[in-house]
Amino acid sequence: MNGPLPGIHVPVMPTEMLDTLRVRDGGVYLDGTFGGGGYARRILESANCTLWAIDRDPEAIARGAELAARFPGRLHLLHGRFGDMMTLLAEVGVDALDGIVLDLGVSSFQLDDAKRGFSFRADGPLDMRMGFHGPTAADLVNTLDERALADILFEFGDERASRRIAKAIVAARAEAPIDTTSRLADIIRAVLPPDRSGIHPATRSFQALRIKVNDELGEIERALDQAARLLAPEGRLVVIAFHSLEDRIVKRFMSEASGRTAAPSRHDPRGLMARDAARFRLLTPKALRPGSDEVHVNPRARSARLRATERLVTERPAIERVAIERVAIERVAIERQAADRAERTDA
Repeated sequence: MNGPLPGIHVPVMPTEMLDTLRVRDGGVYLDGTFGGGGYARRILESANCTLWAIDRDPEAIARGAELAARFPGRLHLLHGRFGDMMTLLAEVGVDALDGIVLDLGVSSFQLDDAKRGFSFRADGPLDMRMGFHGPTAADLVNTLDERALADILFEFGDERASRRIAKAIVAARAEAPIDTTSRLADIIRAVLPPDRSGIHPATRSFQALRIKVNDELGEIERALDQAARLLAPEGRLVVIAFHSLEDRIVKRFMSEASGRTAAPSRHDPRGLMARDAARFRLLTPKALRPGSDEVHVNPRARSARLRATERLVTERPAIERVAIERVAIERVAIERQAADRAERTDA
């Protein structure tokens, strides 16, 4: 049987992660999504470095104690959200890092633990919280109105049948509260035909509810912004995403940080100014994908995309940036004057 055994964490693209992160002796790194500790162990084994690790799940922090004991004084666990990394690290006196890795989404431990309520493959309470605070998925499906539910399923799950599913949920909860994963999955399966790809009809809805419950997209945006400020010169940020909503945010952030955002026109000086203001060098013009051998062994890796960027050693002084901006604007003015003269000549 393919795939990792339940409760066994198999990190995705570990070799590509290490090669891109470029861990070195004496460096200080952050694993912002500790989870099962798969990346953390490989980072610590690859160099004599210090690693800080964050996870919002107290069970992940508890599991990490054994790994911390194997690397005394080198692995430090922090309980919290990776979107709060600056605050968490500031509290322990860390203000600069040589590398950061973020493995987005839900961990194998959470997926395989029925009582956490992330999966419809085993019955459990409809929870889906990565931590143990805030509203659960059951709170959402039992209290939100039909339109709000449909909006969540469409926005975060790309579920085209969102209105049909939301209507079925509202009708079902009028009979009895929806408080288990199997009941919600059955409600969705009753109104959706089987997918030709073999994907369970509830897959997109469960993803959407999980993202909403944990504010996953907002968390990613906050984390990327803080990671950019924490990285030392030549520090690297490596992010592994698993669906298009995550990857789109990461791709846009890295493109903008490296000055690759396209200007509206080749005559627009913002194009030159964006390249000049770049603080990072994009290491992955195209996202790295797992090889076929890895996907065969670990099917959960099939949708993974790895992107990475590196902080530049120096940035142009402000006075030089102003000069370049002035040149760009003057160039556009000259081109416009030439175009006007050409039009008058033709007339």
